[in-house]
Amino acid sequence: MSVKEAVKNTQTSISFEDFKNQVIEDFKIANISREASLLGRKEVLTGKAKFGIFGDGKELAQIALAKQFKLGDHRSGYYRDQTWMMALGELNVQQYFAALYAHTDLEHEPTSAGRQMGGHYATRYLHPDGSWKTLTEQYNSTADISPTGSQMPRLLGLAQASKVFRNNPELKSYTQFSNNGNEVAFGSIGDASTSEGMFFETINAAGVLQAPLVMSVWDDGFGISVPKKYQTTKESISEILKGFQKEGDSNGYEIFKVKGWDYPALCATYEKAVKISRETHTPVLIHVEEVTQPQGHSTSGSHERYKTKEQLEWAKEFDCINQFKQWILNYGAENAKAIATEEELEAIEQDAKKFVREEKSKAWKAFLDPIKQDISELNTHLTNLANASANKVFIEKLMADFSSKIEPLRREILETARKALRIVRNENSPAKTELSQWITKQIELNYERYSSYLHDETGYSALNVTPVAPTYTNDPEMVDGRIVLNKTFDHLFATNPLFLTFGEDTGKIGGVNQSMEGMQEKYGDLRVSDTGIREATILGQGIGLAMRGLRPIAEIQYLDYLLYCLQLMSDDLATVQYRTKGGQRAPLIIRTRGHRLEGVWHSGSPMAGILNLVRGVYVCVPRNMTKAAGFYNTLMAAQEPALVVECLNGYRSKEPLPNNIGAFRTPLGEIEVVQQGTDVTIVSYGSTFNLCVQTAKQLAEAGISAELIDVQTLLPFDLNHDIVKSLQKTNKILFVDEDVPGGATAYMMQKVMEEQNGYKYLDSQPRTLTAKAHRPPYGSDGDYFSKPSIDDIFETVYDMMQEYRPKDFPKLY
Repeated sequence: MSVKEAVKNTQTSISFEDFKNQVIEDFKIANISREASLLGRKEVLTGKAKFGIFGDGKELAQIALAKQFKLGDHRSGYYRDQTWMMALGELNVQQYFAALYAHTDLEHEPTSAGRQMGGHYATRYLHPDGSWKTLTEQYNSTADISPTGSQMPRLLGLAQASKVFRNNPELKSYTQFSNNGNEVAFGSIGDASTSEGMFFETINAAGVLQAPLVMSVWDDGFGISVPKKYQTTKESISEILKGFQKEGDSNGYEIFKVKGWDYPALCATYEKAVKISRETHTPVLIHVEEVTQPQGHSTSGSHERYKTKEQLEWAKEFDCINQFKQWILNYGAENAKAIATEEELEAIEQDAKKFVREEKSKAWKAFLDPIKQDISELNTHLTNLANASANKVFIEKLMADFSSKIEPLRREILETARKALRIVRNENSPAKTELSQWITKQIELNYERYSSYLHDETGYSALNVTPVAPTYTNDPEMVDGRIVLNKTFDHLFATNPLFLTFGEDTGKIGGVNQSMEGMQEKYGDLRVSDTGIREATILGQGIGLAMRGLRPIAEIQYLDYLLYCLQLMSDDLATVQYRTKGGQRAPLIIRTRGHRLEGVWHSGSPMAGILNLVRGVYVCVPRNMTKAAGFYNTLMAAQEPALVVECLNGYRSKEPLPNNIGAFRTPLGEIEVVQQGTDVTIVSYGSTFNLCVQTAKQLAEAGISAELIDVQTLLPFDLNHDIVKSLQKTNKILFVDEDVPGGATAYMMQKVMEEQNGYKYLDSQPRTLTAKAHRPPYGSDGDYFSKPSIDDIFETVYDMMQEYRPKDFPKLY
């Protein structure tokens, strides 16, 4: 495409004066963004910020993209997209530097209140009360994450949501979330990160689904120091994806290549590409080549170490702003009308430098002012403390050391205050009391600044849902557990048009255990769908759909397969509310099944890994399908993410059928005492709990009264501290599950012994009973000798009683 042809495309239906003004405005934004990058690096190197990663070199491509980004669209991007956000008006220079300084005030840093490093962007999807904003009336950017490629799976769901909203007539009235599915999901990624498996998994899935996804690849030829000849086959992601090119009526992609320094071609390419995706829901990949990175990868190193002199010289010449400036100057020579003179452009460049410096200074002042207030308050308290203390000389020395610090942070303020309190620990004075109260207040304030919103803190929390017990007729019908689930899902589909589910074998056959049987026939393949074998993007699909206001259940066929998802669960889903300080949510329910399976690759119960990686996601471990159905009802009444692990051996087990299907709700964080006892407390969950029930009958025959506690949820765990109440009665406790030694049983023990002070009531050593450290070998014998059995549980409890009352319980071995 010639320059004149490209310019003509950008001038469609606008006057030359409007075109000229657009170009000048783009040049201003590009220069402001570049100056912010350059000054941002200096702020890091002078110690005002911890780390910097910047978007210099990508300005023109992102400006061209932003022209096509409409209200209601969504972004799932790369941590170098500052110009994109600035061009949309969703990031100003003060906010840019506030993020660099980690300013904890949302008024100044609305992306994350200083919780994420600079370069990670988000808009607010929620009102302060937790209700959804009207997403169709704003530009939407989902919160960025650093792990490369991890923005991709979420992007799939953001795009698929438009397909769901467009094609499901029941959703036409949900204009808060979509305008007839016309929204495009825009993604961005660095070229080297296209080597990640999640990139390929997402690209393939979007091609299958035909979702309106526009993927931009910023290609500067390197992945930090590694050139792309070591990254990508044929050294070109667009070349190796040619097989994805759409042909005729086939599914697939439209693929474009464009230079990152070619302003008119960029504008024309993005205009054409986005139009295709928006109108036809065809995914598009735009490979933006010859992008430069003027300051190298980050503030951690210098690109002079790995780029040749020739490469560095080329990058200076083909820097996109330099090329943009030359294009503007040459435009007048090639056309009858000039856009701007060199003097005018240089004035814009100088104005950008001045403006960014001024805005940076304002951001730094805004960051320091509340800290200076804390310093002033501390000095007052220390002065009063010194005047009232016999240790005045030591306190004054502490004050002198503190005053010598240049622009101390809150950490140093609290360190000093705590040291002073320790100095006067043996004294009593009003000044000491006031300092102690001030420290307590500061700790509370800093909890709010740095530790709030791990979970929802509004009325949409699952913990606020009122529990409702299942009710039964006098002679309830006994059915397979899967029927209870099936009828519950049927009710959810019928009453909530936003509800949908998907997974491997979930659609046509209704799941491997048929709990979704008949749902696709009744509610259509848009709401009940099969997916490929691609667990990471099943999870990401769910995250993106949930962030668009839909209520998905993403099914991971077996618990072992959740290992493919744990990185995304941990880095993305579990942190969405936290890293936006309540500005975004993804109320995704992850459904899987496990426990009591046999075989190395189908029998894992990786609960310890899950518990320690997904804080921010609820973990529900129901012992039967009625409990599981109650969890789904509770979670659908709330707006928070959760994992529900169904018992694989419960689908064919008989349960009474409740007569209030859809209405009963299992509480989160509440245990259930299933059987009262006086000798020992046995704590477990899921399928292993059902073994404990069977064991309790044998224990009773041996004269041992066991109290059986089903924890029901591991996250949260026994919020009312009811387990310790049982321990006060029995004075002995056993924790049982089929996780590895030191796993979830150790987690439960810590909760009861430490948090609930259960150690005070022990008459014998607390015990855990777990699976062996290895996966069970294939076969029932392997299961028996690898996981806790009824015999193991019986003998462990018996041994505890033998130690306590040896005369009544002689040794077995």
